[in-house]
Amino acid sequence: MADVVQYRLERMTDELDDLERRGLFSRPEIAEIVRRRRDFEYRLKRPSPLKQDFLAYIDYEKQLDALRNLRKRAIIGELIKEEQAREENEGADEHKKKKSKKWKKSISDIAGVLRILDIYRMATVRYKADLDLWFKYLEFCREKRHGRMKQVLAQAIRYHPKVPGLWIYAAAWEFDQNLNVAAARALMQSGLRTCSSSEDLWIEYLRMELTYLNKLKARKIALGEDAKLLQRNNSDADQWKEENRDLFMPLNEEQGSNAQEGSLDKGEEIFLQQGALVLQTIYHGAIEANPSSLSLRQRFLEILDAVDLAHYDELKVEVMEDLKKDFSHDENYWDWIASLEIGDISELKDSERSKILSKLDRVVQVYEEAVNVLPTAKMFSLYAKFWLDVLVSDGEDSTSALSNAVVNDRDFVSSIIKVYEKAESRGCLTTDLACQYVSFYLQIGRLDEAKNLAKKLCNSKLPHSANLWILRASIEIKWFTNKSSAINKDDLHSVFEFLKDVLTRLSISETEYLWLMALKVFSNNKGFFEKLVKFLMLALGKASGTDSGTSVSSAVVNWVLQREGIQQAREMYKRFLGLPHPSLKFFRYCIELEQNLIFVGDNLGVTCVRKLYESALGIYPENRELWRDYYLLEKKVGTSESVNAVYWRARKTLKDTSMIVNTDL
Repeated sequence: MADVVQYRLERMTDELDDLERRGLFSRPEIAEIVRRRRDFEYRLKRPSPLKQDFLAYIDYEKQLDALRNLRKRAIIGELIKEEQAREENEGADEHKKKKSKKWKKSISDIAGVLRILDIYRMATVRYKADLDLWFKYLEFCREKRHGRMKQVLAQAIRYHPKVPGLWIYAAAWEFDQNLNVAAARALMQSGLRTCSSSEDLWIEYLRMELTYLNKLKARKIALGEDAKLLQRNNSDADQWKEENRDLFMPLNEEQGSNAQEGSLDKGEEIFLQQGALVLQTIYHGAIEANPSSLSLRQRFLEILDAVDLAHYDELKVEVMEDLKKDFSHDENYWDWIASLEIGDISELKDSERSKILSKLDRVVQVYEEAVNVLPTAKMFSLYAKFWLDVLVSDGEDSTSALSNAVVNDRDFVSSIIKVYEKAESRGCLTTDLACQYVSFYLQIGRLDEAKNLAKKLCNSKLPHSANLWILRASIEIKWFTNKSSAINKDDLHSVFEFLKDVLTRLSISETEYLWLMALKVFSNNKGFFEKLVKFLMLALGKASGTDSGTSVSSAVVNWVLQREGIQQAREMYKRFLGLPHPSLKFFRYCIELEQNLIFVGDNLGVTCVRKLYESALGIYPENRELWRDYYLLEKKVGTSESVNAVYWRARKTLKDTSMIVNTDL
């Protein structure tokens, strides 16, 4: 290993001598460069060099080469100043003779780049599967315009033929940098044969071919043969030609102009037909390779709308018919078609209400056809989402203009209600859609109708939907708290019985929020509150061994502490801890409660917290953090005997007390 490193260092002598001879680096700096390079070379010659070793070496060489280049520019600047001063004293002829002897390219100018390329080569040999490393290698070659670019591209594609990004990168370099359209096209076609399912590859191939046609047209314009580019909105070019019409002087203004217009029209038609043929050919190849990709055809349609081609209408009709034939069973297709109908409606002003309503009618027709062809829950959900975006706009989006125009129209409220009713009649009302249905009534302020609807759905359509039951219970609580008349015992009893039915029907993990709401409602009625606590203990007993319900039991203890004092709070948490296998999270809450009381001077706090730790360790003896916290507590409030007792018990149980020892240190 040492011989190889020494050999590589000896090959740098010519470069280092040149750096010193030209005054770019001093001898101590060159000695430091040799030392750093020797360290990096030894790291790379290890049996298993790390990727970071290669990258660190590359970063150092890049910084070194940047410093060399900076100092070179400074020296050249000084030479120019000296040359200008000498020019004032000497003749111009003698000055020109000396100017050619300023600064010639030497080995130090290219050695840095070659060394970085060599390090990249070794790194990619060691880490062939690292795509990020390959792209860094390629980017460096592109930035330095080095001739190794083709070789590196070929190696990267050979090792990663299934990566579409490499084919696109290689074709883009051939097209933009190397100006070799044939090679770029060959690379794209090879990539499509290897990665035929890549949507990006098909789209970029189409963009490349259309860009090439545009370049050919630009060339014809530069040669004086006018032709339209494959872009829409050429008004700027036409305006310029009209404004500068006097600059052009045709030889034969009448006959020549007619002949020229005919030839130009013919040339334009040829290019438009070529563009259409290219798009059509690539489109058919893409859908044959990806028949089930909706996004690919959408992207093709976007490109088709952005360019000006012959037979544009026929091509668009063909694409749209293919989409409807192949994707009429896909809800996303219908939603996308509806978004096309909306178009740029956000640019319409409020005064153009008729246009907005016309667009809305077309969107409604699309969705109505969709729910007839594809009556699914997702389709109805997308339909309802559209109306919700229209009526309840919460941001600057494409439907904000709609919202400003129609938010006060009751017809649109009835329209969205009809969507939900149709979904219910078709049997497509899922839990999420039903919750949206009920929530919509809440949004428009119809609390009684929301309450009745939730009751009907829970009792008939979706009796096993936990989310719907929770929503119904929250509505009942809201209706109960908003009741303007005096609340009597019958109302309290009916609400309590309903909440009892819901809370016992569902698991506590699903209804923690509902439990907290119920406790808050009945917090001022001790009788109902105590009944809720009993039901809560039954629910916690069913969920023993989990953290479900910890927030509810903690809230009960906290409420009792604030209303009745610490003694009653201790009695309450003891009741919860008496359940089978209480959760560790609730133990920690009780321990934290007692520790806070210790700090405010409660005499029983130390005894209670020790009992809590003993109870928790009896159920969770293998928990290291629990032992550590117990040990730290004894260090603060206990004696040396109690501290040692906890330590030895922990050591006997855990066999490893490194956590406690480290805390002690």
